Amino acid sequence: MNYLAHAVLAQPNHYSLTGNLLGDFCKGVNTTQLHPRIVAGLYNHRAVDRFTDQHPAVRSAKQLFSDQRRRFAGIALDVLFDHFLIIHWQQFYPQPFADYKQQLYRQLAEAEHLMPAHMAATIRSVRTHDWFSNYQQLAQLGTALDRIAQRIRFANQFGGMIEEIKPNYAALEQSFLWLYPELRQYIAALALEN
Repeated sequence: MNYLAHAVLAQPNHYSLTGNLLGDFCKGVNTTQLHPRIVAGLYNHRAVDRFTDQHPAVRSAKQLFSDQRRRFAGIALDVLFDHFLIIHWQQFYPQPFADYKQQLYRQLAEAEHLMPAHMAATIRSVRTHDWFSNYQQLAQLGTALDRIAQRIRFANQFGGMIEEIKPNYAALEQSFLWLYPELRQYIAALALEN
């Protein structure tokens, strides 16, 4: 799961939101000095990642990618699953996605002071460039994936990943629809932030 799913699975407060997003930014961060509710959110993030990575829906989805790109399939699926979450939002949540997104962007701005500098810069970009609107369109999702490929510090086959997603779109969508309800139940039952 990527930023949107981690944010949605957080508790409705700035500490939890920060912690649930921190999992992708905690390299070099001394977590022992963080507020306990941020740390609880970080643990929740890690539980989401573990559950997702081990789920049979994700394991089978990774097999749909070619051998040369399979190494990066997990990254592509994280972003793609945010796309599917937006597309199927009303199936899981009563609030319209556009309303939730604006509320989330406000909360992220208000929580910025709790974030390490490199995290705050990325989250600011998420807000100012409206990444989640871009995730709704497959072409723009492909551009987002290509930008990730450019940030990988070694030669890779990640660029053009959308060309492997397109012919497998329906199967990947079914993988998400299998995974996400089970993930929500698992995180609710785990109750790491209660």
